[in-house]
Amino acid sequence: MPEVPDRAEILEQVRAFATDSLAEKEFVPGESPAPVSGKVLDGDDIATLVDACLDGWLTAGRFTADFQRALARYVGVRSASFVNSGSSANLVALSALTSPKLGDRALRPGDEVVTVATGFPTTLNPIIQNRLIPVFVDVEIGTYDAVGEQLEAAIGPKTRAIMMAHTLGNPFDLDLVTRLCKQHHLRLVEDSCDALGSTYGGRRVGSFGDTATVSFYPAHHITTGEGGAVFSRSPLITKQVESFRDWGRDCYCETGHDNTCLKRFQWQLGDLPAGYDHKYIYSHIGYNLKGTDIQAALGLSQLNKLDFFVARRKENFAHLYARFADVEGLILPVATPRSDPAWFGFPITLAPDLGVDREELMRLLETKKIGTRLIFAGNMLRQPAYQGIECRVASDLRNSDLVMSRSFWLGTYPGLTADMLDFMADQVIAFVTGRVRL
Repeated sequence: MPEVPDRAEILEQVRAFATDSLAEKEFVPGESPAPVSGKVLDGDDIATLVDACLDGWLTAGRFTADFQRALARYVGVRSASFVNSGSSANLVALSALTSPKLGDRALRPGDEVVTVATGFPTTLNPIIQNRLIPVFVDVEIGTYDAVGEQLEAAIGPKTRAIMMAHTLGNPFDLDLVTRLCKQHHLRLVEDSCDALGSTYGGRRVGSFGDTATVSFYPAHHITTGEGGAVFSRSPLITKQVESFRDWGRDCYCETGHDNTCLKRFQWQLGDLPAGYDHKYIYSHIGYNLKGTDIQAALGLSQLNKLDFFVARRKENFAHLYARFADVEGLILPVATPRSDPAWFGFPITLAPDLGVDREELMRLLETKKIGTRLIFAGNMLRQPAYQGIECRVASDLRNSDLVMSRSFWLGTYPGLTADMLDFMADQVIAFVTGRVRL
């Protein structure tokens, strides 16, 4: 029989193969894609995936534990709980705050949660799914985050929380938001899915909220394929996060461990018989939203490169900004004061008086293999899914409507080269100045 290679040899061969297969290819303008987002993988990433597979464990294990610890340390929070997507992270992050175990601070059906009208659906959906009432405010053009005056005016006697995203990686005004939360005793759910590595006042986003979230979908700052995480600064809240993630169970033992509490058969909760096995006691109506160890292994490898990815995003953003700075009719992005965004994308709004059709521009760019995206759902109250929902609209939403009709974004992700960025900019400038049409 041929000699079986040991683990180290297997991983070295995988690393070499992946390094060769993932090597950067020459960019040919108009023929090669210039994607709006994407993953950046190397041989170490693929070798780590195989390393996790060779363990044969598959569900949460050593890589998950290491990834959660490293991620919490990076963001600056007590805990990070790995889940199967950023959308699941948002659901768990808000659901955890409805737990009766939080006593008088628990959110209850009918409580109001302030959010913005422009964004991604899974920032809004958990509010509705938990029978809470969304309160909508408008966004600023440029930052694409909440209008501060409207945010403050939106808080009413039933308001118990704020849940908003840092749009395209640009932190919302955390000085204002944290002040309002403290003043009115509000919970804060910080959707950082697009903003891993962004800072506000020198502190990483995701570290301000009662809970906060991040996404590891391939478009994001690091990837686990599908995946996400919930951050918390409170051990009590972390227990509820992980309960909702793990079927709603009351037990908090890690996968593969039993009797962490040392009284597994001594509990008496609800109407259960005394001594009912704590591993099968359920304190919440929960879900199974756990990630796998293979996903966590990739995340751990990617996390080692996050600082480089963030730097590249900032460089790419600056490159595009310099190209568009003098182009009339383009409203360019503005970083929130005191923030340093790790930009997820480069948002542009076509001025209302600029005689350019956004859809025609986007179609042109697509023919050149330049990826573009809208600012997600635009004014979500105009989307079919949200017609007739119970809500309160606290201001006019004129900017959200403008975003819906005149805004889009280009990529800043680390896989874009200077040649790609210049080609993207050339095509946009040629179109808006009338030198080319579809």
